[in-house]
Amino acid sequence: MTAKQMKETACGEIDKHADDLNKLSQAIWERPELNFKEENAHNVLTAFLEKHGFEVERHYVLDTAFKAVFGKDGSSPHVAILCEYDALPEIGHACGHNLIAELGVAAGLGVKAALQATGMGGKLTVLGTPAEEGGCGKLDLINARVFDDVDIAMMAHPSPFVTAFPFCLSIMRCNIKFHGKASHAAGFPWKGINALDAAVLCYQNISCLRQQMKPDWRVHGIISNGGTKANVIPELTELEYLLRAPTDAEVYVLKEKVFNCIEAAATATRCTAECEFDPRAISNVATNKVLANAFVANAESLGVEFTPQEQLAGLAMGSTDMGNVTYVVPSIHPMYYVGVKDCLNHTREFTAAAGSPEAQPYTLDMGKALAMTAIDVFSSPGKLSEIKEQFKKFKKDIDKK
Repeated sequence: MTAKQMKETACGEIDKHADDLNKLSQAIWERPELNFKEENAHNVLTAFLEKHGFEVERHYVLDTAFKAVFGKDGSSPHVAILCEYDALPEIGHACGHNLIAELGVAAGLGVKAALQATGMGGKLTVLGTPAEEGGCGKLDLINARVFDDVDIAMMAHPSPFVTAFPFCLSIMRCNIKFHGKASHAAGFPWKGINALDAAVLCYQNISCLRQQMKPDWRVHGIISNGGTKANVIPELTELEYLLRAPTDAEVYVLKEKVFNCIEAAATATRCTAECEFDPRAISNVATNKVLANAFVANAESLGVEFTPQEQLAGLAMGSTDMGNVTYVVPSIHPMYYVGVKDCLNHTREFTAAAGSPEAQPYTLDMGKALAMTAIDVFSSPGKLSEIKEQFKKFKKDIDKK
């Protein structure tokens, strides 16, 4: 069987199960669950994969993670297709993770059917990765060495655009506390040390810093605790910030600048500052170009039209813990349109789009394109060597920096 015939087999398998895949997506969309609490999604996904002949390990490393395997341990190549399935507070699946789970399972079904039809060796894993929204669940899986024997990793994410080369930023979370001294604001204000003044100055310092930030750097935050009562000088205030930049190295440059803003606010108000930069930083997405180009060719053969690159120039598409995966294994994280114009992630409109019939043909096309790209790797040892060579060069360039 040729690679072309394998791809036809994969696409046919996905089409055969289109209705069931939609029901799977709907079962997740209708019961949105927050990070690390995706019990329903975990259960319906693992039951579906087990029913379709995968060897499933539930609660894998994390309570709501799983792995579903077809093939033998130690077989090469080993392709991992990743699923996400957590939702956002209050607005549900406003990032379309129910669709990511659906297309990941679809791709798994397609690849499995093609491998079975040929008797070809290798190993396929559909990997359930919880807690993308703020939990950085993939980092836990990386630290547990889940990706050590994986040759390539792939997933696809709904968005307003179609691209195989998303510009996703590195991100670091920062929690800040200012400690002052409480006093009666009318009776003895000179006895107090105002922690709210420190928070406001900190916020303004960082806002002024933006004038000297690079165009693709981002710092955004809130005052999460501004005090307790208007007639009491606040003795404790708290802020939450997110720092983003195109690379990990630039995030650390930004971190130093923000830290100086925090210290300056503390000094000016005689407060003490307690600052915690989250060590679980999220890396930028470092797309493997060889793998992405193969994906583009496969997607275009299905009629997928990609957004012109000039429309995407300088347009950051948020951050994702898939970025961390791209630093340990050759990976792709294409973004795709879901059939509703001017619909942006993390809005109620996107929640509706993620559960709509309009999203289904686009989602299934992404599952097919991922399956076809995986088949390129399984059927061509030379392609895998080329992918790994490009990844080796990327890692070498990173080490130089």
